Amino acid sequence: MQKSKYNTSNNLPHLVIIGGGFGGLTLAKALKRAPINITLVDRQNHHLFQPLLYQVASAVLSPGDIAIPIRGILRKQVNTKVLLAEVTSIDISRKRVKFKNQTIEYDILVLAVGVSHDYFGNEKWSKYATGLKTLDDAIEIRQRILMAYEKAEWSTNPEELRKLLTFVVVGGGPTGVEMAGALSEIARQTLLKDFRNIDSSDARVVLIEGGSGLLPGFRLPIPENARKQLESIGVEIITNELVTNIDEEGVMLGQNRINAATVIWGAGVQASPLANSFDIPKDRMGRIIVEPDCSIPNHPEVFIIGDLANHQHAKEEKDFPHDKPLPGVAQTAIQMGNHVAKCITAD
Repeated sequence: MQKSKYNTSNNLPHLVIIGGGFGGLTLAKALKRAPINITLVDRQNHHLFQPLLYQVASAVLSPGDIAIPIRGILRKQVNTKVLLAEVTSIDISRKRVKFKNQTIEYDILVLAVGVSHDYFGNEKWSKYATGLKTLDDAIEIRQRILMAYEKAEWSTNPEELRKLLTFVVVGGGPTGVEMAGALSEIARQTLLKDFRNIDSSDARVVLIEGGSGLLPGFRLPIPENARKQLESIGVEIITNELVTNIDEEGVMLGQNRINAATVIWGAGVQASPLANSFDIPKDRMGRIIVEPDCSIPNHPEVFIIGDLANHQHAKEEKDFPHDKPLPGVAQTAIQMGNHVAKCITAD
C-alpha cells in the first residue's frame, strides 16, 4: 500500500477532514488562516445542500441548484487540498486514513461523513420506498411523483386512481415533514391547473410517525407548530403507528393497509460503516457518543461532527434535557464545525 502524495512535507500539523458536508466545509473554511495543512476528503466532488433535497424531489429546483463543486468553494484557500476518494478504514493507533491503494497520515482527524438510510432490517422495502439522502434519491423520487400524476391522468379505474394519487411519507423527522409539506403544495398549487382529467388537489398525502409526535429532538413548540401547519395544508398525520410492511401496493400498519403508488422513506438512519473503526460507545443507530468538545474518549486529536455525532452535552433548558442528542440538521453540523475549529486553534 502506497503512502499518498497528500501527506505533507512541511512541519505544520496535518488535519484530515473526511466529509464535505456542512460540518466538514464549515470547519475547513474556519481554519483558512490557521497555520495548518488541511486535506478534505469526500467521495463526491460536490457539496450537497441537503436541506433543499426535498425541493429537487418535488421538482421545485433542479439538481444543479443545490450541488456546488467542493474545489470551487475552497479554490482560494491555500492551506487546503481536496481529495476525491472513498475512505475504507481508519487506523487511529497509527493515525492513518486508509483508501483502496493508499494511506494518509494525520495529526488531527475530523470525521464528518453523516448517516445513511436504515430500513430496520427490511432492506426489501427500499425497492418501494426511496429514501432522500442523495441527488440520485431526489431525482428518483421526483420521477415517481410526476409519473403518478401522469398515470392518474390516463386512469379510468377509481380504485387505481385513488392509489396513484396517494402519497405516503414514512418518518416524522425533518426530511419527512418537509417532504410531506412539499407533496401537499404540489397537489394544491403547483399542478393544480396542469391536468384535465384529474384534480390534483384530490391527492392524499399521509405522514406516518412511529413515535408520539413529529420532529423528535426539537424543542417545543416547533413539533406542534409543524403539525398544525401540515394539517392546515391537508396533510394527514398518523402517529404512534409502526409500518409493518411496504410493497408495490403501498404500506401496511399492522393489519391496516394504505394503498399508495408512491412511498417515501424518512424513518430511520444508520451510521457510516467508518464508525466501526472506533471501539468506543455508540448509540443504537451506530452514531458515536462524543465528548463535550466533539472529540472521542482517549483520543483528543479525533473529532466527530455532524449527523454521525451523538452529542449529549447541550445546556439543559426547559423542554430540552441535556442528555437528549442534538438533532441531525445542518445548523448543528455548522455549529460543531465552528466549535472544533476553535478547539484546534486553541491548542
